Amino acid sequence: MTEYSDSYESLKREIGFYGSSPQVEEIIRTLITVAPTDLSVLIMGESGTGKEVIARAIHRMSNRADKPLVAVNTGAIPEGILESELFGHEKGSFTGATGQKKGYFEAADTGTIFLDEIGEMSLNTQVKLLRVLEESEFMRVGGTKTHKVNVRLIAATNKDLETAVQNNEFRRDLYYRLKAITIHIPPLRKRKQDIPLLVRELAESFIHDQKITFKGFSPEAIELMTQYHWPGNVRELRNFVETAIILNRGEIVNSTYVRSNLPLRREEPDGRNLPVPLNMPHDQAERELIYRTLLSLKMDITEIKQVLMNLVNSGIQHPRYEIPYEDLHVVEGGEENELQPTTLVDMEREMIRQTLKKYNGSRRKTAKALQISERTLYRKIKEYGL
Repeated sequence: MTEYSDSYESLKREIGFYGSSPQVEEIIRTLITVAPTDLSVLIMGESGTGKEVIARAIHRMSNRADKPLVAVNTGAIPEGILESELFGHEKGSFTGATGQKKGYFEAADTGTIFLDEIGEMSLNTQVKLLRVLEESEFMRVGGTKTHKVNVRLIAATNKDLETAVQNNEFRRDLYYRLKAITIHIPPLRKRKQDIPLLVRELAESFIHDQKITFKGFSPEAIELMTQYHWPGNVRELRNFVETAIILNRGEIVNSTYVRSNLPLRREEPDGRNLPVPLNMPHDQAERELIYRTLLSLKMDITEIKQVLMNLVNSGIQHPRYEIPYEDLHVVEGGEENELQPTTLVDMEREMIRQTLKKYNGSRRKTAKALQISERTLYRKIKEYGL
């Protein structure tokens, strides 16, 4: 087992998970208790809260620390090949299987496997995962021989698995097998007292890595940052801190900069600040998330201006960031012509197109930036003909 300090603060710094709120203290206590065992762990939390940080900490503090840690984003692997990726396949088991291939479970033998976005896994693959957990054995795709494996499983999800079970989207037996040890990571809006400490630690880490100087954030700037609801959680906060340091050229980041770059006045009452609003249909909520995420991307000013101008020139409005309709005009040939509004579908198509362009067509980077799975992105690219 890896040696680590008994001090909670030292441990937080060691694993990179900061905060002094009761929720963070409880997570650290659970880590210290659970890590030395071989029990499976389920980590639940919104995107950007630090689920992989906790997973890596569990492995690092375990008796398997010197063994492999294999991290797999199951939501990013197309359903048709996920089983082969996890368990491997035999030569000739399907078209293109020109040789035998070992899967992630074999690669993680004697160590730990971290399955992120486990809520996206198909029911058929869930059956085989349950067998690995209960029997410590699996069968390669197209194979007839079982293979023994000694692996500790850590799973993570941003979905409510209990609701997924009720909707027959997740197996009840697998859920109960995983939930025995559950770590809930709260969203940043639920532990705002940690924001000042997080800002300091994230800034110190960034300037150390980049070997630059920085004079810090003013107290007023940090106070304003605690008033924002951070739908992208710690990931969004990190991006904001790093961008602020660069754009302010190492000088003090003041309240004026924060007001100009965070939609503080649009914060909603607590309970309605979820990344995906609950009071609208799923498709509309997903488009809402993509829209808000795009606005928070670390683009430079020119790129942001170009994206927004494209939206205005397309007549796209959004209920949370709308400009009064009568104020939207475009000049063509010296005459003002009123723009016609379009739909959320048009807005979503434009968001995806612009983000694909920014990342030179990389679907992995685009999906990560928009905080959706590659599977969802692939479906939408086909749907919109992009």
